[in-house]
Amino acid sequence: MTYSAAEVPPSLSDRLTESILGIIRDGGLRPGDAIPSARELAKRFAITTPTVREALRKLEATGAVEFRHGSGTYVGPTINNVVLANPHRPPITKDSVLQLISARLVLEPAVAAQSAVARQPENLERLEAAVTNALIPPGGPAFALNFHVELAAASGNPLLQEVLSSLLKVRVREQQQIRALYDNRERDHEEHQAIVEAVRAQDAAEAERLTREHLDNIRRAIESAPEWS
Repeated sequence: MTYSAAEVPPSLSDRLTESILGIIRDGGLRPGDAIPSARELAKRFAITTPTVREALRKLEATGAVEFRHGSGTYVGPTINNVVLANPHRPPITKDSVLQLISARLVLEPAVAAQSAVARQPENLERLEAAVTNALIPPGGPAFALNFHVELAAASGNPLLQEVLSSLLKVRVREQQQIRALYDNRERDHEEHQAIVEAVRAQDAAEAERLTREHLDNIRRAIESAPEWS
């Protein structure tokens, strides 16, 4: 392959990361599955072990692989994500939090409308399980189900669920700040529950309206908060 003067050919490490990802995909490996060791990969590709480790560290930074001390290297939780977190995170600001809310306002009301049409009984069960998460105070115990991700899952489009889940992971610190500033747990819970009822009734227009209203309430709470840096 040749490259123009404006193009920079990929480094050996970059080519190797793609090759490792190819092994994972071609082998049908899923998050949590073990992958060959750095030494085995070095033999396979006829390169040095340090070069393989450099490529694995790049993949670890995005969550595509994870190292377990004394155990080995495994497929990471974000291997199939289309949006990945920047390992060199910029500082969180009020503007960055508002950007997250703005992005969610573009995406989530339309997703809620689709979910109201497409939802299945199992989606309603998971939404009911997730709706109580709003009552958990910021900094409280972690929960397994995220209400907004489960709402996207009910759309029947796995890519919409993945995009929203990835967005919240990429901007996890902003999302934590949102929970801290929008700290009316009862109101949050009531708004989530109202969205669930609209989805249950398959009322797409109401599900969209309530989701937009919910996110607008959050946006106003952030806008009225003092500046921080």
